[in-house]
Amino acid sequence: MTTSEHIGTGGVRLARLSTEPLDPAEAEAAVTGPEHGAVVVFTGKVRNHDGGQPVSALEYSAHPDAERFLHRCCAESATATGLPVAAVHRVGDLTIGDLAIVVAVAAPHRAEAFAACAELVDRIKHEVPIWKRQRFADGLSEWVNACG
Repeated sequence: MTTSEHIGTGGVRLARLSTEPLDPAEAEAAVTGPEHGAVVVFTGKVRNHDGGQPVSALEYSAHPDAERFLHRCCAESATATGLPVAAVHRVGDLTIGDLAIVVAVAAPHRAEAFAACAELVDRIKHEVPIWKRQRFADGLSEWVNACG
């Protein structure tokens, strides 16, 4: 589900969970406009280690209402800043180097775009019920932040 609300120059331009590979250009295009001199696009990738252990893959699982929570985070960010925002989070099986999340924010100037993007990424990580299972090279696995 893609959600679009064009409210002036701000608003949620994209808020979605996806089982397909993510495209940062989609999020950037969603927020870009002639009034914005800065577009910040954050991509979070699957890395090959965590806590000194080699990671071989990740699995993301989401609560059935996770997309609603994602949209709420984006809407609150857009309302608070007056800026256009976009966020897509991957679910399912991912391998090293795959994009897990893409967040984009546009603003007239870079400082406000960077600040809004960083805050939105943190909110999504802490407020959207998406759980990560890390698979280690030795065959073991671990759920990360599954409680709380």
